[in-house]
Amino acid sequence: MKYRLLGKTDLSVSAVGLGSWALGGGTDWGPTSFEDAQATVSAALDNGINFIDTAPIYGESENVLGRILAGKRNQIFLATKCGLVKNGSWTDHDLRPQTITAQLETSLQNLHTDYIDVYFIHYPDPNVPWQTVLETLAKCKQQGKIRFIGTCNTAPNLLREMAQTGLISCVQDEFSLLHPAKGQAALQICREYNLGFVAYGTLCGGILSGKYRQEPNLRRADARNYFYKCYKGACFTSVQNKVQQVREVAERQNISASETSTAWVLAQPGVTCALTGARSAAQIAQNARAAHVVLSPEELCTLPN
Repeated sequence: MKYRLLGKTDLSVSAVGLGSWALGGGTDWGPTSFEDAQATVSAALDNGINFIDTAPIYGESENVLGRILAGKRNQIFLATKCGLVKNGSWTDHDLRPQTITAQLETSLQNLHTDYIDVYFIHYPDPNVPWQTVLETLAKCKQQGKIRFIGTCNTAPNLLREMAQTGLISCVQDEFSLLHPAKGQAALQICREYNLGFVAYGTLCGGILSGKYRQEPNLRRADARNYFYKCYKGACFTSVQNKVQQVREVAERQNISASETSTAWVLAQPGVTCALTGARSAAQIAQNARAAHVVLSPEELCTLPN
Protein backbone atom coordinates (compact mmCIF):
# COMPACT_ATOMS: atom_id res chain seq x y z
CA MET A 1 0.00 0.00 0.00
CA LYS A 2 1.04 3.59 -0.57
CA TYR A 3 0.33 6.32 1.98
CA ARG A 4 -0.30 10.03 1.67
CA LEU A 5 -0.51 12.83 4.21
CA LEU A 6 -4.08 14.06 4.61
CA GLY A 7 -3.59 17.74 3.85
CA LYS A 8 -1.95 19.61 6.75
CA THR A 9 -2.76 16.87 9.26
CA ASP A 10 -0.31 14.32 10.63
CA LEU A 11 -2.44 11.43 9.33
CA SER A 12 -0.60 9.24 6.83
CA VAL A 13 -3.57 7.51 5.23
CA SER A 14 -3.68 4.68 2.72
CA ALA A 15 -4.19 5.80 -0.87
CA VAL A 16 -7.11 3.36 -1.07
CA GLY A 17 -9.62 3.51 1.76
CA LEU A 18 -12.57 1.35 2.72
CA GLY A 19 -16.02 2.87 2.37
CA SER A 20 -18.31 0.92 4.67
CA TRP A 21 -21.80 1.93 3.54
CA ALA A 22 -22.48 -1.53 2.09
CA LEU A 23 -21.30 -3.23 5.29
CA GLY A 24 -24.21 -1.68 7.15
CA GLY A 25 -26.81 -3.82 5.39
CA GLY A 26 -30.35 -2.47 5.41
CA THR A 27 -32.39 -1.43 2.39
CA ASP A 28 -29.66 0.60 0.67
CA TRP A 29 -27.45 -2.35 -0.23
CA GLY A 30 -29.23 -5.41 1.10
CA PRO A 31 -28.01 -7.71 3.87
CA THR A 32 -24.32 -8.29 4.56
CA SER A 33 -23.49 -10.97 7.10
CA PHE A 34 -21.26 -10.09 10.01
CA GLU A 35 -18.86 -12.81 8.87
CA ASP A 36 -18.53 -11.25 5.40
CA ALA A 37 -18.09 -7.78 6.90
CA GLN A 38 -15.43 -9.09 9.25
CA ALA A 39 -13.58 -10.82 6.41
CA THR A 40 -13.73 -7.64 4.32
CA VAL A 41 -12.32 -5.41 7.08
CA SER A 42 -9.64 -7.97 7.96
CA ALA A 43 -8.60 -8.14 4.30
CA ALA A 44 -8.46 -4.35 4.19
CA LEU A 45 -6.07 -4.28 7.14
CA ASP A 46 -4.02 -7.14 5.68
CA ASN A 47 -3.61 -5.15 2.45
CA GLY A 48 -2.42 -2.04 4.25
CA ILE A 49 -5.66 -0.06 4.23
CA ASN A 50 -5.75 2.13 7.33
CA PHE A 51 -8.53 4.61 6.49
CA ILE A 52 -12.12 3.48 7.04
CA ASP A 53 -15.09 5.74 6.40
CA THR A 54 -18.58 5.30 7.83
CA ALA A 55 -21.62 7.34 8.92
CA PRO A 56 -24.62 6.99 11.25
CA ILE A 57 -26.91 6.90 8.23
CA TYR A 58 -25.18 3.78 6.84
CA GLY A 59 -27.47 1.27 8.51
CA GLU A 60 -25.57 -0.78 11.10
CA SER A 61 -22.16 0.13 9.70
CA GLU A 62 -20.87 1.88 12.84
CA ASN A 63 -22.00 -0.94 15.11
CA VAL A 64 -20.49 -3.59 12.83
CA LEU A 65 -17.17 -1.74 12.63
CA GLY A 66 -17.13 -1.22 16.38
CA ARG A 67 -17.33 -4.96 16.93
CA ILE A 68 -14.82 -5.85 14.23
CA LEU A 69 -12.23 -3.26 15.23
CA ALA A 70 -12.23 -4.07 18.94
CA GLY A 71 -8.57 -4.22 19.97
CA LYS A 72 -7.43 -2.85 16.59
CA ARG A 73 -8.18 0.85 17.05
CA ASN A 74 -4.52 1.87 16.85
CA GLN A 75 -4.21 0.26 13.41
CA ILE A 76 -6.67 2.53 11.61
CA PHE A 77 -7.88 6.07 11.11
CA LEU A 78 -11.66 6.27 11.52
CA ALA A 79 -13.89 8.78 9.77
CA THR A 80 -17.59 9.22 10.41
CA LYS A 81 -20.12 11.98 9.86
CA CYS A 82 -22.91 14.14 11.26
CA GLY A 83 -25.88 16.01 9.89
CA LEU A 84 -28.23 13.43 8.35
CA VAL A 85 -31.08 12.06 10.45
CA LYS A 86 -33.66 9.41 9.55
CA ASN A 87 -37.25 10.63 9.86
CA GLY A 88 -39.42 7.66 8.94
CA SER A 89 -38.86 7.02 5.25
CA TRP A 90 -37.22 10.45 4.83
CA THR A 91 -33.71 11.64 5.56
CA ASP A 92 -33.49 15.14 7.03
CA HIS A 93 -30.57 17.56 7.18
CA ASP A 94 -29.92 18.56 10.79
CA LEU A 95 -26.73 20.30 11.88
CA ARG A 96 -28.07 22.01 14.97
CA PRO A 97 -25.46 21.99 17.76
CA GLN A 98 -27.49 19.59 19.91
CA THR A 99 -27.83 17.15 17.00
CA ILE A 100 -24.12 17.24 16.22
CA THR A 101 -23.12 16.53 19.81
CA ALA A 102 -25.74 13.79 20.18
CA GLN A 103 -24.67 12.08 16.95
CA LEU A 104 -21.02 12.30 17.93
CA GLU A 105 -21.65 10.67 21.30
CA THR A 106 -23.63 7.88 19.64
CA SER A 107 -20.90 7.32 17.05
CA LEU A 108 -18.25 7.10 19.77
CA GLN A 109 -20.32 4.47 21.56
CA ASN A 110 -21.09 2.51 18.39
CA LEU A 111 -17.47 2.50 17.27
CA HIS A 112 -16.16 1.63 20.74
CA THR A 113 -13.71 4.53 20.74
CA ASP A 114 -13.20 7.78 22.59
CA TYR A 115 -12.18 9.84 19.55
CA ILE A 116 -12.84 10.13 15.81
CA ASP A 117 -9.88 10.87 13.54
CA VAL A 118 -11.86 12.81 10.91
CA TYR A 119 -15.39 13.99 11.63
CA PHE A 120 -17.22 15.06 8.47
CA ILE A 121 -20.20 17.30 7.90
CA HIS A 122 -22.18 14.88 5.72
CA TYR A 123 -24.10 17.59 3.86
CA PRO A 124 -24.52 21.30 4.65
CA ASP A 125 -27.77 22.20 6.39
CA PRO A 126 -29.48 25.21 4.77
CA ASN A 127 -31.21 25.97 8.07
CA VAL A 128 -28.06 26.27 10.19
CA PRO A 129 -25.29 28.80 9.46
CA TRP A 130 -22.06 27.04 8.57
CA GLN A 131 -20.22 29.25 11.08
CA THR A 132 -22.36 27.79 13.87
CA VAL A 133 -21.62 24.27 12.65
CA LEU A 134 -17.86 24.83 12.64
CA GLU A 135 -17.98 26.47 16.07
CA THR A 136 -19.72 23.39 17.45
CA LEU A 137 -17.22 21.03 15.84
CA ALA A 138 -14.30 23.16 17.06
CA LYS A 139 -15.57 22.70 20.63
CA CYS A 140 -15.75 18.94 20.08
CA LYS A 141 -12.17 19.06 18.84
CA GLN A 142 -11.06 21.01 21.91
CA GLN A 143 -12.66 18.30 24.05
CA GLY A 144 -10.50 15.68 22.30
CA LYS A 145 -13.49 13.83 20.82
CA ILE A 146 -12.42 14.50 17.24
CA ARG A 147 -8.96 15.11 15.83
CA PHE A 148 -9.79 16.84 12.54
CA ILE A 149 -12.86 18.42 10.94
CA GLY A 150 -13.95 17.69 7.38
CA THR A 151 -16.85 18.49 5.10
CA CYS A 152 -18.58 16.52 2.33
CA ASN A 153 -20.73 17.44 -0.65
CA THR A 154 -20.14 21.16 -0.21
CA ALA A 155 -20.67 23.74 -2.96
CA PRO A 156 -17.42 25.41 -4.06
CA ASN A 157 -18.33 28.92 -2.88
CA LEU A 158 -19.26 27.64 0.58
CA LEU A 159 -16.24 25.33 0.69
CA ARG A 160 -13.91 28.24 -0.02
CA GLU A 161 -15.39 30.25 2.83
CA MET A 162 -15.02 27.31 5.19
CA ALA A 163 -11.44 26.69 4.05
CA GLN A 164 -10.51 30.29 4.79
CA THR A 165 -11.30 29.80 8.49
CA GLY A 166 -8.50 27.25 8.85
CA LEU A 167 -10.86 24.98 10.81
CA ILE A 168 -11.37 22.25 8.22
CA SER A 169 -8.65 19.80 7.23
CA CYS A 170 -10.32 17.53 4.72
CA VAL A 171 -12.95 17.42 1.98
CA GLN A 172 -14.89 14.41 0.75
CA ASP A 173 -16.70 14.52 -2.57
CA GLU A 174 -17.88 12.23 -5.34
CA PHE A 175 -15.21 11.80 -8.00
CA SER A 176 -14.88 9.14 -10.68
CA LEU A 177 -14.29 8.49 -14.36
CA LEU A 178 -18.04 8.77 -14.93
CA HIS A 179 -18.13 12.20 -13.31
CA PRO A 180 -14.64 13.62 -13.87
CA ALA A 181 -15.80 17.24 -13.70
CA LYS A 182 -17.83 16.83 -10.54
CA GLY A 183 -15.02 17.08 -8.01
CA GLN A 184 -12.69 19.41 -9.90
CA ALA A 185 -13.75 22.64 -8.18
CA ALA A 186 -13.38 21.06 -4.74
CA LEU A 187 -10.01 19.61 -5.75
CA GLN A 188 -8.76 23.03 -6.82
CA ILE A 189 -9.74 24.53 -3.46
CA CYS A 190 -8.06 21.65 -1.65
CA ARG A 191 -4.85 22.30 -3.57
CA GLU A 192 -5.01 26.01 -2.75
CA TYR A 193 -5.53 25.49 0.99
CA ASN A 194 -3.59 22.23 1.36
CA LEU A 195 -6.66 20.26 2.40
CA GLY A 196 -6.92 16.50 2.15
CA PHE A 197 -9.29 15.23 -0.54
CA VAL A 198 -11.10 11.91 -0.13
CA ALA A 199 -12.92 10.67 -3.22
CA TYR A 200 -16.06 8.57 -2.88
CA GLY A 201 -18.10 6.85 -5.55
CA THR A 202 -14.84 5.85 -7.21
CA LEU A 203 -16.53 2.87 -8.86
CA CYS A 204 -20.05 4.40 -8.92
CA GLY A 205 -21.47 1.58 -6.85
CA GLY A 206 -19.60 -1.02 -8.89
CA ILE A 207 -20.51 -0.17 -12.47
CA LEU A 208 -16.90 0.83 -13.26
CA SER A 209 -15.73 -2.57 -12.07
CA GLY A 210 -17.12 -3.88 -15.38
CA LYS A 211 -19.22 -6.58 -13.75
CA TYR A 212 -22.57 -5.29 -15.03
CA ARG A 213 -22.73 -6.32 -18.66
CA GLN A 214 -26.52 -6.25 -18.58
CA GLU A 215 -28.87 -3.94 -16.76
CA PRO A 216 -29.21 -5.39 -13.24
CA ASN A 217 -32.56 -6.11 -11.64
CA LEU A 218 -32.17 -4.05 -8.46
CA ARG A 219 -34.57 -3.61 -5.58
CA ARG A 220 -36.38 -0.28 -5.68
CA ALA A 221 -34.66 0.88 -2.45
CA ASP A 222 -31.19 -0.15 -3.62
CA ALA A 223 -28.71 2.75 -3.42
CA ARG A 224 -27.65 2.13 -7.01
CA ASN A 225 -31.15 3.14 -8.09
CA TYR A 226 -31.40 6.48 -6.31
CA PHE A 227 -27.81 7.53 -5.58
CA TYR A 228 -25.63 6.69 -8.57
CA LYS A 229 -28.43 6.76 -11.16
CA CYS A 230 -26.57 4.96 -13.92
CA TYR A 231 -28.08 1.49 -13.63
CA LYS A 232 -31.38 1.90 -15.48
CA GLY A 233 -32.52 2.35 -19.07
CA ALA A 234 -30.84 5.02 -21.15
CA CYS A 235 -28.47 5.96 -18.33
CA PHE A 236 -27.14 2.40 -18.15
CA THR A 237 -26.73 2.26 -21.91
CA SER A 238 -24.97 5.62 -22.03
CA VAL A 239 -22.15 4.56 -19.69
CA GLN A 240 -21.32 1.31 -21.48
CA ASN A 241 -18.82 2.95 -23.82
CA LYS A 242 -16.95 4.28 -20.80
CA VAL A 243 -17.05 0.90 -19.08
CA GLN A 244 -15.73 -0.79 -22.23
CA GLN A 245 -12.94 1.79 -22.46
CA VAL A 246 -11.95 0.97 -18.88
CA ARG A 247 -12.02 -2.77 -19.66
CA GLU A 248 -9.70 -2.29 -22.63
CA VAL A 249 -7.13 -0.39 -20.58
CA ALA A 250 -7.40 -3.00 -17.85
CA GLU A 251 -6.74 -5.80 -20.34
CA ARG A 252 -3.67 -4.04 -21.72
CA GLN A 253 -2.32 -3.53 -18.21
CA ASN A 254 -3.33 -7.06 -17.12
CA ILE A 255 -5.27 -5.64 -14.17
CA SER A 256 -8.93 -5.40 -13.23
CA ALA A 257 -11.33 -2.67 -14.31
CA SER A 258 -11.71 -1.71 -10.63
CA GLU A 259 -7.98 -1.16 -10.33
CA THR A 260 -7.98 0.91 -13.52
CA SER A 261 -10.83 3.17 -12.41
CA THR A 262 -9.40 3.67 -8.94
CA ALA A 263 -5.87 4.29 -10.25
CA TRP A 264 -7.18 7.07 -12.50
CA VAL A 265 -8.73 8.83 -9.49
CA LEU A 266 -5.54 8.43 -7.46
CA ALA A 267 -3.46 9.93 -10.27
CA GLN A 268 -5.36 13.24 -10.18
CA PRO A 269 -3.41 16.06 -8.45
CA GLY A 270 -4.77 16.78 -5.00
CA VAL A 271 -6.46 13.42 -4.36
CA THR A 272 -5.32 11.92 -1.07
CA CYS A 273 -7.47 8.79 -0.82
CA ALA A 274 -9.96 6.92 -2.98
CA LEU A 275 -12.72 5.20 -1.03
CA THR A 276 -13.90 1.90 -2.47
CA GLY A 277 -16.80 -0.13 -1.18
CA ALA A 278 -16.55 -3.89 -0.80
CA ARG A 279 -18.46 -6.78 0.73
CA SER A 280 -15.87 -9.50 0.38
CA ALA A 281 -12.18 -10.04 1.08
CA ALA A 282 -11.51 -10.62 -2.63
CA GLN A 283 -13.10 -7.31 -3.64
CA ILE A 284 -11.17 -5.17 -1.17
CA ALA A 285 -7.89 -6.96 -1.93
CA GLN A 286 -8.40 -6.19 -5.61
CA ASN A 287 -9.26 -2.56 -4.89
CA ALA A 288 -6.18 -2.15 -2.71
CA ARG A 289 -3.89 -3.11 -5.59
CA ALA A 290 -4.91 0.07 -7.41
CA ALA A 291 -2.48 2.02 -5.23
CA HIS A 292 0.41 0.52 -7.22
CA VAL A 293 -1.07 0.88 -10.71
CA VAL A 294 0.63 3.40 -13.00
CA LEU A 295 -1.42 4.56 -15.97
CA SER A 296 0.31 6.08 -18.97
CA PRO A 297 -0.10 9.82 -19.75
CA GLU A 298 -2.19 8.84 -22.76
CA GLU A 299 -4.48 6.63 -20.65
CA LEU A 300 -4.89 9.35 -18.05
CA CYS A 301 -5.96 11.79 -20.75
CA THR A 302 -8.21 9.56 -22.82
CA LEU A 303 -10.05 7.62 -20.09
CA PRO A 304 -12.26 10.53 -18.91
CA ASN A 305 -13.19 11.57 -22.50
